[in-house]
Amino acid sequence: MSVATEAVQVKNIVGKLSLIDRFLPIWIFVAMGLGVLLGKSFPGIGPALDAVKLADVSLPIAIGLLWMMYPVLAKVRYETLGTFKAKGKLFGASLFFNWILGPVVMFSLAWVMLPDLPEYRTGLIMIGLARCIAMVLLWNMLAKGDNEAAAIMVALNSLFQIVMYAVLGYFFLTVLPVWLEGTATALDVSMWTIAQSVLIFLGIPLALGAVTRIVGVRLKGRDWYDDVLMPKLGPTALVGLLYTIVLMFSMQGGKIVSLPMDVLRISIPLLAYFLIMFFLAFAVSKALGFNYQETAALSFTAAGNNFELAIAVAIGIFGIASSEALAAVVGPLIEVPALVALVYVSLWLKQRFFPGEPEGFVPVPDCATGPRSGS
Repeated sequence: MSVATEAVQVKNIVGKLSLIDRFLPIWIFVAMGLGVLLGKSFPGIGPALDAVKLADVSLPIAIGLLWMMYPVLAKVRYETLGTFKAKGKLFGASLFFNWILGPVVMFSLAWVMLPDLPEYRTGLIMIGLARCIAMVLLWNMLAKGDNEAAAIMVALNSLFQIVMYAVLGYFFLTVLPVWLEGTATALDVSMWTIAQSVLIFLGIPLALGAVTRIVGVRLKGRDWYDDVLMPKLGPTALVGLLYTIVLMFSMQGGKIVSLPMDVLRISIPLLAYFLIMFFLAFAVSKALGFNYQETAALSFTAAGNNFELAIAVAIGIFGIASSEALAAVVGPLIEVPALVALVYVSLWLKQRFFPGEPEGFVPVPDCATGPRSGS
């Protein structure tokens, strides 16, 4: 199959995605604008939102944070973990890229490119620690990767984040900066503060998502769960994300409008991160002897991030009007178009480095049943 044919095929598939999936960056900009307008029209909205709190987060915001995580985690195929040993080398490489190299690369880029903007730097580091648990399945499918391997990597990342996010967050935000600068300029954030946000905004929806899948599959079967329930429940995650962004930017007010260059500066290390992680994972996978489908699954899992979790933790620790939370929101603005572009790159690399392999193409389901939301 020619590269031109591959590109047309992917273009047709992308065209079947729902409007909210295909134009997610645009909807995020719209949500930002609506939030700013709401904040200017109703200056007292901030105190009103903060009237009732859950773990130091305004209750209306907390509801949005929990809801945008729950559908994503309800889609994770936790039962695939039973086949982990079948491809131990592949999943070992995935754990290395996701939990060692990824955080180091993002930390390095943020530290080098944003030396004068520590709040944004912190927000980017928090994105680097949040590993992709949902939308990677979509990118992998479009790139004709190994769907089962990607599902296991997503399940692993979901479980690892419960423990590793707080540990790595404390190290990269409070310990490593002191080592590098030699002064106590690191954030005064305890491991428990990070863990508390993770346990609430990841632990609760993870438990609910796992129970939903176990009970749903047992009662109705996997086909019903994946093809009937998830197409209805899945899209609400992005609704929760957009709802949270509207409220968040209503509290940021006019501050956001005056910071276009800040958004650009946040975007540059993010884009560099996606490219570095994807191409490095692809090269290492090829060197380790993985086939194309395994290589694509590892590369997209390594490059993607769970921006919902980064936003939730940033708001939980620093507040909804914080610069750290703003940096986290920029994540999906850059990730979605970058990863779509990398799908085309991956298909081109397949022709270049894996020419003899069978196509192994699994068509993306109709827009009503394809994977949705989350990173």
